[in-house]
Amino acid sequence: MQHIETIIATRIVAIVRLARYERAVEVARALYDGGIRAIEFTLTGEGAYEAIATCRAELGTTMVVGAGTVLDAAACHAAIDAGAQFVVTPALRPAVVAVCRERHVPALCGALTPSEALAAHEMGAAMIKIFPARAFGPNYIKDLLAPFPFLRLVPTGGVGPENARAYLEAGAVAVGIGGNLVTASAVVAGDWAAMTAAARACVAATGGTVL
Repeated sequence: MQHIETIIATRIVAIVRLARYERAVEVARALYDGGIRAIEFTLTGEGAYEAIATCRAELGTTMVVGAGTVLDAAACHAAIDAGAQFVVTPALRPAVVAVCRERHVPALCGALTPSEALAAHEMGAAMIKIFPARAFGPNYIKDLLAPFPFLRLVPTGGVGPENARAYLEAGAVAVGIGGNLVTASAVVAGDWAAMTAAARACVAATGGTVL
């Protein structure tokens, strides 16, 4: 799938988790200026569906826009209807993966244990989000891939420029980065330059291709 290939090439999914998403386009543009090409808006914030739709309309094909923290089939349908090009779950959610397969949208299914990671793959998830990655660190990714080398793992949680490369060198195909890219205080202040600088630091750390 084209959107998955973009994530693999650029090696980062930017996770935006805010209470409200009135400035979603400005956030997305600041991250884009720093080299980010895949962004997810978590459904825990107010206006997430509108943020997805607006960013798709404003940024066109320059940014791959997804929905995060998708927990059930109804939310998955709503996110895809809003324009989500990929869907992310924080845990093993078979109903969400089933909707994604039905609607031909890639799912990044959350998992932590070996059994969950394999189950997510067998359900048809395009990638496996290992969350929370901070609980075990990069060596855990290497250990998971020893028996399951075919898994596309995306560690998330506690990932930043200081450790992103270690996760990739352990075999992850990409990383999910949230708080190290976007903070509520920066958005309130409109400090887009700081956000762009943070994105550049993360892109440089991962060595991904800037498309």
